[in-house]
Amino acid sequence: MSKPERQATVDALAEQLRASPNLYVTDFSGLNVLRMTEFRRRLRAAGVSYVVVKNTLAQRALAANAVTELEGHLKGPTGLVLAGRDPVAAAKVLTDFAKEFEKPAIKIGLVDGKAVTPEQVKRLASLPSREQLLGQLGGALQAPLAQFAGAMTGLFYQVVGALEALRSQRSAAS
Repeated sequence: MSKPERQATVDALAEQLRASPNLYVTDFSGLNVLRMTEFRRRLRAAGVSYVVVKNTLAQRALAANAVTELEGHLKGPTGLVLAGRDPVAAAKVLTDFAKEFEKPAIKIGLVDGKAVTPEQVKRLASLPSREQLLGQLGGALQAPLAQFAGAMTGLFYQVVGALEALRSQRSAAS
């Protein structure tokens, strides 16, 4: 690879890293072509991309984005899982695939600018998806409102009942 090609690769990777605040560094050794293709397919289905790049080029791209937390982990065969804005979806695919095939190994992750260990990545994978969390939050917010509405409806029926009883008493008295 010539120097201009290397620089173009670094620039392209740096741009991808800017667009992806969450990423995971993996060791893909031991994955054959069939499994690597399946791994990439699953990541793509989750809206995540996977990049295999030389460590020196990855270091340059990370340095261009002022990311220093991952420097010590860019050794050996390295693949970058560019998780985009949702770190949980990528973590789920990565850990599920690693459970199924024992590869790729997670070296380290970067979630919103903070380094995370492989164990923390696995914990992230056990979280519900963003949509599920938002649904749970909506349900938690809706429950008190529904109870309040029910109480107000009950109060309304009591007031209507009292007014009807009062009207019946007045009609009987006249």
